[in-house]
Amino acid sequence: MNKTYTINPRTRLAAIVMAFAVGVMAVLAGFLIIEHGRAENYRRYVVNHYKHAFNELAQDLSKLDSTLQKTRSSGTSGYITETCMEINATAQEATASLSELPNSDRNMTKTSDFICQVGDYAFSLAKKTARGDTLTAAEAENLSKLSDVTSVLSNNLQGVLAKINDGSMSVSELDHLAKKAVQSEENQGAIFDTLKVSEEEFPEIPTLIYDGPFSSHISGIKPKLTEGAEEISKEDAEKKASEFSVIDHLELDGERSGNLPVYMFSGKSGGAEVTVEVSKAGGYIVNSYSSYDPKEAKIDAEAAVEKAKAFLAEHGYENLKESYYMTNDDVITINFAHMQNDVIVYPDLIKVAVARDNGTIVSFEGQGYVMNHREREIPAPGISAEDAKAKVSKSLTVLSEGLAIIPTGGKNEVFCHEFKCENKDGAHVIVYINAENGQEQQILLLQEDENGTLAV
Repeated sequence: MNKTYTINPRTRLAAIVMAFAVGVMAVLAGFLIIEHGRAENYRRYVVNHYKHAFNELAQDLSKLDSTLQKTRSSGTSGYITETCMEINATAQEATASLSELPNSDRNMTKTSDFICQVGDYAFSLAKKTARGDTLTAAEAENLSKLSDVTSVLSNNLQGVLAKINDGSMSVSELDHLAKKAVQSEENQGAIFDTLKVSEEEFPEIPTLIYDGPFSSHISGIKPKLTEGAEEISKEDAEKKASEFSVIDHLELDGERSGNLPVYMFSGKSGGAEVTVEVSKAGGYIVNSYSSYDPKEAKIDAEAAVEKAKAFLAEHGYENLKESYYMTNDDVITINFAHMQNDVIVYPDLIKVAVARDNGTIVSFEGQGYVMNHREREIPAPGISAEDAKAKVSKSLTVLSEGLAIIPTGGKNEVFCHEFKCENKDGAHVIVYINAENGQEQQILLLQEDENGTLAV
């Protein structure tokens, strides 16, 4: 006799729920396995990436060391030029490799600065020897000392790399520690400990004085405009800031030290936040910024230039000539340079930004002017304008000419004949011929469009 079984609906529902739960758990387990695999693959990728970066940096420093050593044995300007260009290129490669390591800007600051300085110094010597000049005894000695320092760094890094390769140091800690928001001084890992010791015991670097942005003299440059000026009080500085930005009430935000010490003030003008920096020595306006946001462009570039000129004249700035301007989001920024005896002095730079809706002065950047401005003793040109013009490439058509003082990478100045030219494509080029020796000093390309002109 056949028996009939009746399944309780609740039992059936429980079975369905159980089956569904098991299915979900299986899917989740599969998903977790896949994600774990992806995470593990990513971890391996990161570890291999850091290993590769360390290896590349070690190779770059080794190459930099050997190339610097070659300069000790060279006796010709041609070979020195070639070798110094190779040093510069290798230093750039080393900088790129270093940037691939996490927190290198914090943990390897001295190493990074040194590599940049080596490359820049070598490039400056390459330019010198390319002109046919020979290295001085001091310059040759500097290259020798830089080689010694590079050898120490290279050996240190090779030691780290060897320990990474034999497993006694784990490169994975780099990724782990790089992701931490705050890193304690303790427990940073063997690699960080090694790098920290290397930075603290960094070899003595020779003082390099040359015409380049990493020259040792740059950090000690003092502002020319404030030379001999007495320090003013906070109250007097506040008054100058208020008069400059037409603000009734300002608050002292703080002070900044360094080569150009300033008082920093903030306040409001017409609803916009305004900040003003006043030099402690002499009370000169260094910078001023407003948060004013123009709503609609109503005035053109010519009117904006006139607004900026009137503003500068009102605040006692004389003998300034506008050069280039750029428009960005209904704000026009105009560059002004000092004029002395028909010579345009580009280092004495002021930038004024004007809102195109009503002519409000949005910003005033006078730091270049404060750092560099003074009356100069400008000599008569050593070569005539005609002789200088003959040095300009025959592929260019000279449109205008004049005299100018231009800055160099090392914050020095060069007196030049300035020629605005046009090339065969119709683009404009500025050529500077050294007014003392007739050498081609610098070439600037003018990128001109509806937004203004940018010199590069």
